[in-house]
Amino acid sequence: MTTGEKLLASILDAPGASGGRRLFGLLNQELTVVLGEFSLPPYRIRQLESALYRQRVTGLEAVSAWPKDLREKVAAAGFEVGQPRIVETFRSVDGTERYLIAGDDGQTVETVWMPEGDGGDDDDLSEPGPSGYPGQRGWSRGTICVSSQIGCAVNCQFCLTARLGIIRNLSVGEIAGQVAAVLNRQQAEPGRDRINLVFMGMGEPFLNYDAFMGAVRLLAGAMGIPESRMTVSTSGIVPGILRFAEEPVRPRLAISLNASNDAVRETIMPITRKWNIAEVIDAVRKVPLRARERVTFEYVLLGGVNDRIGHADEVVRLVRRANFPAKVNLIAWNPGPDVPFTTPGEEDVARFQQRLRQQGIPAFVRRPRGRDIYAACGQLRKTVAPAAGPDLAAIRKI
Repeated sequence: MTTGEKLLASILDAPGASGGRRLFGLLNQELTVVLGEFSLPPYRIRQLESALYRQRVTGLEAVSAWPKDLREKVAAAGFEVGQPRIVETFRSVDGTERYLIAGDDGQTVETVWMPEGDGGDDDDLSEPGPSGYPGQRGWSRGTICVSSQIGCAVNCQFCLTARLGIIRNLSVGEIAGQVAAVLNRQQAEPGRDRINLVFMGMGEPFLNYDAFMGAVRLLAGAMGIPESRMTVSTSGIVPGILRFAEEPVRPRLAISLNASNDAVRETIMPITRKWNIAEVIDAVRKVPLRARERVTFEYVLLGGVNDRIGHADEVVRLVRRANFPAKVNLIAWNPGPDVPFTTPGEEDVARFQQRLRQQGIPAFVRRPRGRDIYAACGQLRKTVAPAAGPDLAAIRKI
């Protein structure tokens, strides 16, 4: 059985949230196979695919292009749409929303909505949607931060998600379904609204590679979100980067660097013991970049650990040696309970950014979004109650 066949088998075996046979996550050929007992003509499959991903219906009764008797027959056979559901919502004072979304087994995964983004995509070169201005909803564009696993195995020392360990991988439908659920909540439409996706939530996407890329293909094709509006962040899984380099449809690439040399990086990102910075950069060089595309180096600034001017100078040398178009996104560490780091001061962040820019390295500062509801970078841990600590306000549940 090929990798693709195994993935399809796992999709077909996965129940929906209410125990039915889930259709969300399947594309044209897969829908044809799973609904084979009904001998549907191709146009009926296309109608269903459009309803699932363009209209983002949540129930078979809403597949209006199908006659009522067909909808009832498919439902009676145990099929359901199975789009993941938002079960809890937390809203930040800055408008960011964090969601707990139910998976197939009742476990929840985290997804974040950031109206107007966080500054990390300020150089987004894709064309704005027609509604690129604030309307009644109060936002002109939005970013959805998507998870690929429940928990994470990479064990970055500054990240709250690492405290969960790895619980399980998400399926294609569970990954793409996060996007569908948030779009429905925000009444947002790809093509009309400017929507960016960042695969920077829970988990390491390249350790769930097949499901992650399956979701990318679904989102880019059936749901109509261009891959140029997507960014995936990896801690540096070299085999995954090399596979990614061969993909005909792929998001932009971000490397979670977080240190200017291997010695520092190994203390905060143990994955460095398997693949050091040079090996990661060598793999990235294999990725064919599109016109005007740049690789992003994500750099979490930890007070007194990796935020000195000497570290900035090392980052300059590292980016120059990489010898491919790149930028650096700086992120002041977002605090979490029992995580032994400190957030650098604004002046330290500004000084670091200035040093990079003085040396010709494009550098942006990602604004902390949703820090008060545990929605900021590195804070996703399925938290539902306030934790002790002076830096975190009470979570606002709505």
